[in-house]
Amino acid sequence: MKAGSGDQGSPPCFLRFPRPVRVVSGGEAELKCVVLGEPPPIVVWEKGGQQLAASERLSFPVDGAEHGLLLSGALPTDAGVYVCRARNAAGEAYAAAAVTVLEPQASEPDPQPAERPLPPPGAGEGAPVFLAGPRSQWVLRGEQVVLTCQVGGLPAPELYWEKDGMALDEVWDSGHFVLEPGHAEGGPGASLALRILAARLPDSGVYVCHARNAHGHAQAGALLQVHQPPESPPEDPDEAPKPVVEPLKCAPKTFWVNEGKHAKFRCYVMGKPEPEIEWHWEGRPLLSDRRRLMYRDRDGGFVLKVLYCQAKDRGLYVCAARNSAGQTLSAVQLHVKEPRLRFTRPLQDVEGREHGIAVLECKVPNSRIPTAWFREDQRLLPCRKYEQIEEGAVRRLIIHRLKADDDGVYLCEMRGRVRTVANVTVKGPILKRLPRKLDVLEGENAVLLVETQEAGVEGRWSRDGEDLPTICQSSSGHMHALVLPGVTREDAGEVTFSLGNSRTTTLLRVKCVKHSPPGPPMLAEMFKGQKNTVLLTWKPPEPVPETPFIYRLERQEVGSEDWIQCFSIEKAGAVEVPGDCVPSEGDYRFRICTVSEHGRSSHVVFHGAAHLVPTARLVAGLEDVQVYDGEDAVFSLDLSTIIQGTWFLNGEELKSNEPEGQVEPGALRYRIEQKGPQHRLLLQAVRHQHSGALVGFSCPGVQDSAALTIQESPVHILSPQGKESLTFTTSERVMLTCELSRVDFPACWYKDGQEVEESESLLVKMDGRKHRLILPAAKVQDSGEFECRTEGVSAFFSVTVRDPPVHILDPQEHVFVHAITSECVMLSCEVDREDAPVCWYKDGQEVEESDFVVLEKEGPHHRLVLPAAQPPDGGEFQFVAGDERAYFTVTITDVSSWIVYPSGKVYVAAVRLERVVLTCELCRPWAEVRWTKDGDEVVESPALLLQKEDTIRRLVLPAVQLEDSGEYLCEIDDESASFTVTVTEPPVRIIYPRDEVTLIAVSLECVVLMCELSREDAPVRWYKDGLEVEESEALVLESDGPHRRLVLPAAQPEQGGEFVCDAGDDSAFFTVTVTAPPERIVHPAARSLDLQFGVPGRVELRCEVAPAGSQVRWYKDGLEVEVSDSLQLGAEGPARTLTLPHAQPEDAGEYVCETRDEAVTFNVSLAEPPVQFLAPEAAPAPLRVAPGEPVMLSCELSRASALVFWSHNGRPVQEGEGLELHAEGPRRTLCIRAADLAHAGLYTCRATPRIAPGAPSLSFTVQVAEPPLAKLVSELTPLTVHEGDDATFRCEVSPPDADVTWLRNGAVVTPGPQLEMAQNGSSRTLTVRCCQLDDAGTVTARAGGTATSARLHVRETELLFLRRLQDVRAEEGQDVCLEVETGRVGAAGVVRWVRGGEPLPHDSRVSVAQDGHIYRLFIHGVVLADQGTYGCESHHDRTLARLSVRPRQLRVLRPLEDVTITEGGSATFQLELSQEGVTGEWARGGVRLQPGPKCHMHAESHTHRLVLSGLGLADSGCISFTADSLRCAARLTVREAPVTIVRGPQDLEVTEGDTATLECELSQALADVTWEKDGRPLTPSPRLRLQALGTRRLLQLRRCDPLDAGTYSCAVGTARARPARLTVRGGYRAPPGLGTAVGAGAADRTCGGQIPVPPGSREECGRERAPPPPHAPGSAPERVVSVLSELRAVSAREGDGATFECTVSEVETTGSWELGGRPLRPGGRVRIRQEGKKHVLVLSELRPEDAGEVRFQAGPAQSVAQLEVEALPLQMCRRPPREKTVLVGRKAVLEVTVSRSGGHVCWLREGVELCPGDKYELRSHGPTHSLVIHDVRPEDQGTYCCQAGQDSAHTRLLVEGS
Repeated sequence: MKAGSGDQGSPPCFLRFPRPVRVVSGGEAELKCVVLGEPPPIVVWEKGGQQLAASERLSFPVDGAEHGLLLSGALPTDAGVYVCRARNAAGEAYAAAAVTVLEPQASEPDPQPAERPLPPPGAGEGAPVFLAGPRSQWVLRGEQVVLTCQVGGLPAPELYWEKDGMALDEVWDSGHFVLEPGHAEGGPGASLALRILAARLPDSGVYVCHARNAHGHAQAGALLQVHQPPESPPEDPDEAPKPVVEPLKCAPKTFWVNEGKHAKFRCYVMGKPEPEIEWHWEGRPLLSDRRRLMYRDRDGGFVLKVLYCQAKDRGLYVCAARNSAGQTLSAVQLHVKEPRLRFTRPLQDVEGREHGIAVLECKVPNSRIPTAWFREDQRLLPCRKYEQIEEGAVRRLIIHRLKADDDGVYLCEMRGRVRTVANVTVKGPILKRLPRKLDVLEGENAVLLVETQEAGVEGRWSRDGEDLPTICQSSSGHMHALVLPGVTREDAGEVTFSLGNSRTTTLLRVKCVKHSPPGPPMLAEMFKGQKNTVLLTWKPPEPVPETPFIYRLERQEVGSEDWIQCFSIEKAGAVEVPGDCVPSEGDYRFRICTVSEHGRSSHVVFHGAAHLVPTARLVAGLEDVQVYDGEDAVFSLDLSTIIQGTWFLNGEELKSNEPEGQVEPGALRYRIEQKGPQHRLLLQAVRHQHSGALVGFSCPGVQDSAALTIQESPVHILSPQGKESLTFTTSERVMLTCELSRVDFPACWYKDGQEVEESESLLVKMDGRKHRLILPAAKVQDSGEFECRTEGVSAFFSVTVRDPPVHILDPQEHVFVHAITSECVMLSCEVDREDAPVCWYKDGQEVEESDFVVLEKEGPHHRLVLPAAQPPDGGEFQFVAGDERAYFTVTITDVSSWIVYPSGKVYVAAVRLERVVLTCELCRPWAEVRWTKDGDEVVESPALLLQKEDTIRRLVLPAVQLEDSGEYLCEIDDESASFTVTVTEPPVRIIYPRDEVTLIAVSLECVVLMCELSREDAPVRWYKDGLEVEESEALVLESDGPHRRLVLPAAQPEQGGEFVCDAGDDSAFFTVTVTAPPERIVHPAARSLDLQFGVPGRVELRCEVAPAGSQVRWYKDGLEVEVSDSLQLGAEGPARTLTLPHAQPEDAGEYVCETRDEAVTFNVSLAEPPVQFLAPEAAPAPLRVAPGEPVMLSCELSRASALVFWSHNGRPVQEGEGLELHAEGPRRTLCIRAADLAHAGLYTCRATPRIAPGAPSLSFTVQVAEPPLAKLVSELTPLTVHEGDDATFRCEVSPPDADVTWLRNGAVVTPGPQLEMAQNGSSRTLTVRCCQLDDAGTVTARAGGTATSARLHVRETELLFLRRLQDVRAEEGQDVCLEVETGRVGAAGVVRWVRGGEPLPHDSRVSVAQDGHIYRLFIHGVVLADQGTYGCESHHDRTLARLSVRPRQLRVLRPLEDVTITEGGSATFQLELSQEGVTGEWARGGVRLQPGPKCHMHAESHTHRLVLSGLGLADSGCISFTADSLRCAARLTVREAPVTIVRGPQDLEVTEGDTATLECELSQALADVTWEKDGRPLTPSPRLRLQALGTRRLLQLRRCDPLDAGTYSCAVGTARARPARLTVRGGYRAPPGLGTAVGAGAADRTCGGQIPVPPGSREECGRERAPPPPHAPGSAPERVVSVLSELRAVSAREGDGATFECTVSEVETTGSWELGGRPLRPGGRVRIRQEGKKHVLVLSELRPEDAGEVRFQAGPAQSVAQLEVEALPLQMCRRPPREKTVLVGRKAVLEVTVSRSGGHVCWLREGVELCPGDKYELRSHGPTHSLVIHDVRPEDQGTYCCQAGQDSAHTRLLVEGS
């Protein structure tokens, strides 16, 4: 099943595609791309449809999400398209790039100009083209420079030169250069040479030659660099001598910079001729390098930039400028402020070879301090390229696969932006690389320089993988230049210089020049013309834009916030906007703006609004509709505007006020919809009798109609959609399913074109829409093409039935067989089918049976036997069965020596307590060896172990001691292997510390230096600064076990230094620094304060230090202050003060108070505030007064003592003549008692008594004129508002203070809570609050003799539903509440409830309620009949919801309980359900139970009962009850019945030499009995036999001896029989040596519970009997044990038992059992017994994991058989609910319980298997399995399935909430 991508993550996505690459043959090509996806995709590279594999020339580097293809030594055959394909579980993506391999160019002389290509013949006139461009040059000062260019083109182009974007005559005098024009050789065109007579240093720059004619423009550039010659005296006597930096006459400027920051110095120099610039540092000339950049900025300034300043960069920097007229200097002193927290060991500059590595290392003060690595400004993250290592306080950066671009400045930064800097130099073909990025303004020149190690080499310039034109490339010696004149946006990209396999890259970025947008249109006016149109006029902007522009007109409906574009007009003037341009009727406003390629202007709004009404027209009309019977028919049309219309059906009008309705009761139902200008009519579930119906639509200006046609629905196939190919194995059940679109529609099945006939082996079934063909047990001949055919359509199935494949069961791995000459070799294999064909091969050739090779077959077992193997018989054998193979490697060796390894003497050197292993390898596994040390045989003990493993013999010394030294021999026959072991004491090692330790302590602090040694008794010596220390009161030496300490109880600064703990073989180093306590500034807490004081005044700066005796220094602007009358310093306790008694403006600046460890900065500002006008802030508006009215002009100053000066029209104002001047505090007033025309004009108040430039002033304009007549200048606008909204009428009057009278319906308006009148300048408004329907009428405004009226319309507010009905699911019997919320409170009865479109029936269970905006419907105790669609309706809105009622769920009231019984008893299981009459099934272990003699089932009311009788051990398992979706389970445990002794042994008396037999009888046959004699357990021996015959247990004692007399008893489990007495009478006497007890103490010779051992016997306790000596009298030959009856393979089901029996040739043989290689012991589920020669193994309650090989071993004889356990089918004991509801954002848990632990279950959603991740969590605990869905969302709703074997359960997950 193919998983979908819905919940599987995200498919692969390429963030960066690979770019095409062009490479010279033999070079290196690299493709890179960045691809992301979840889960991370698998990326492969392909070429020509074949996947590429890594090789010596081809590799695939991966760095995070970046994947690459690196091709070394490119060949022409490597050219082509390479595809990067990324794939994960969610999808697949690919990207491609081409690799072009170029042949290396032969070094030929440049062609002459005549040989260069010209424009093609017949091309005629054309734009200029450069035939030869200028070449970049590097010259010494004073040399002559010639730059030439040749240009073709018709007409002949005009040529001119520029330097750095400026004309030559603007830069130089005419005597410095010469222009030499000429003609292009070989065709039309021109040439122009620039000759610089004597190059000077300022002549360096970019020179561009421009060519222009009527058809276009071209340009080409070159770089000129002029260097200082090595010799000192200049050749030009006119030039000044080399500048010497003289002592400065004045103090230089001071510049402070924090360590790690950049310092930038800029010097602007003017002069003619252009001066030469040199930078000096501490008197030495500076050259540009990685951290010192020298350049000229766009403003002409000379810049020196010092990057990442360090302490060594501090000093005096001088900019020296000179020309022929003189020289000048400018200097600055650079101070670098070092941080308080510094790197213990800073970075050091390193060098590395290209393709090698570089290692940067530094050390931080504390190992816990985080650090970050940077290459210049780029943060470096850990990856394969940049390996970052932290070891304690050491930080290390390893740069792999160095490239030229890795050359640069690297930084390590810790907190506080503290940095350490180092240069990395990459040695390779490229010495000077390109900058990482280059920013150039559009239109400027871009210059890129590269310096190579070898001169005269040819490099390659490219941009984004494509070669750049040679016209812009130049080379001279080691230098290579690329000049791009007048760059454009197209020139941006990644520029690369390649030289062989080395390359350097820069990112060229072209910044656009900013242009200003055009100005806005002028004089915009609106004129309301004829009805339903508006005229808009405007003027062009000033100034008129130079670039082309248009006007954009936009509209806005009054009351809306959105502006919508109407037109775009090219010319200014007027435009008429008709009503058809708006979508709906309303009042509209308009605005306009100017738009060009540089942007748009601000908008200008036309004053006023216009009422426009659109005209409706048909955009998309009705079309005839043809549908199938029972489907919905939809008719729709689109109008040009929003307007109401009427629908007709067969001429009958459909009610539009009811969106849903019926044509007549019981007839066709319909629904009318309108969305904007679109109208839709939906006819629901049309029938055949409705065919031919005519549908019409009508509205003002539009009429349209269409017809309805109904046709019978054809049958079609729903599944499968295409041909299905299916593969099965024989005997498997085959089901082919075809689903049709119609129920019970006939269909026929065909096989290979012939109609099939139903039989026992082929069944045909039909179930509704589904037709099935079933093959209960498929055969190979059932393969073929099957077809399900019905009325013109068919579904096809391709079925293939195959025999199951053959599998090799044993062996599963490669088998290695070692044998010696003439030994029998047997190779055995087992397959899963007896009839499977097999073949044997040796060294690739099939084996044929012969006298030397025997092939055997026994059921599924196949053997190859070499009866007498010889060395040539060795080799590789293969056993082939179907598609599987088993491999055997046979080695036949001719034994000439027993010891294979070692071949010579072995010397072992070890350290005391180390583990030593001496290994000797023999040729045969059964050979025995003897170990000796220094000639004496070793004895095994805990300190010396002897091990034997196959052919390996080992002597192990777990913890070797010094006395274990010596020579060890491993002896066998006459051979031996010698080992010489030498043990020494281990060297003394210092375990802690491993690295150098740095300690910083404060005076009088206790300092402890500690070392931990590897040996406690090792002596050490302590040294300080190279001298051995002596113990004293100030320095104590301590020793504690392996720890050694040096203690300084009260450290002093002079005790600091380097301490060494020397242990002979190892040393530890300590660096101790003892400092005085830190001097801190405790107040103020801030490190920087900004203070402001007035002038003149007292200024006091105060600090508090700790300790109180700390010394401080005060600085001002970086210089230490000196005490004087104007600056005083104070110290009192911890306080430190700096006082300025009479501060002046020049005392402002930066003051620093500094102790030894801290500093605080005071930024002091001193200034007297200027006099300012406080109010008003803006210029007062002109004051209009009538003649005779008083005028008062007033202003307020910032200081009360400031003087002001009043003027009228520029002349001073004199008091009198009706004018008065007043001053009250800061306020100044000018009063005019009675204004006349002479008082009109401009009044100015200045803050000084005289007119001074920049003095503050305030002006007033006074106008004296007669009041104008009042009139209305604008009309009222009609308004239409909704009920409850506000309506505002607005008009404009002139003059602004004119009175306006408002009338409503002819009556004068009186202001009140509902009517508000307002005035704002010339605007007057009347607002009607909360309009009601009766407020509609006419509103009139009167001013003077003019009046204007408008109509107020009030529309009824729609009652809409804010919160709509939601679908509800309930269980039968629950209470349900449906709830809606309206936008306003409606009257009683305005909202009604319906069900299925009909009013609710009268029912006592149904009630409705209203609570303000909330309306509720209650249904108490829902029944299944209540299910349906409920609606809530108002006159304007409707909402529907679905009520789903599910039947009562079947639940368990009393579940099943676990039952434990004894074997043979009965078990009763009982449960109680919530419903009666439920039919269910009982099952045991997943197998359905049927009623029978031992199985009784009862069902009564709610109770179900199961009674099982006669239970055995195999009946244990899971008992389950299943009914519908309910499943309940419990555990049945059958315990073994305790074994009892039915009849115990009886007292017995026998004659000496006879056989004594004691017997007991048990209650069960399968039980183990223990026999004891005198309380000591007995074990079988040659004279003692223990037998089991059914339930009888026998003890036989042969050749009884008086010593055998005693008390015998037997026990089984906890049961014990009564003891029996054995008496032995005297009689037969054995001769000495044959078992007679001779001599004293014979009766004491017993062996731990066995029969007494007579003297002279060779039986030993717990061991096999040793063979008798060759000529011992009375001895018998050893009997060889053999297997008479082999074990047989057993197949059983899970829970059953299995019995294995094996018969051997000897009775007294003791055997052992193994299962799967593990030894078996009696107990639990294992029973082992011996009945004479028969040995029996009984396994009960089998489990699937018990399957494996059963092995019986008796001496050298063994027998093997296979145990197969068939697992019961995995079934579900407890299923999840059919439906589960979860709230959004919660966690959903679905849980099932299966019939056994370890069973595999699979979770699916909508048929797609779920994988664990952040969303889904899969849990398993024993037989319980859970699916946890985290953070449930609405999209998680759906059907989830759990599959366990052939069983499955489905759950519908419902998500509620939002």
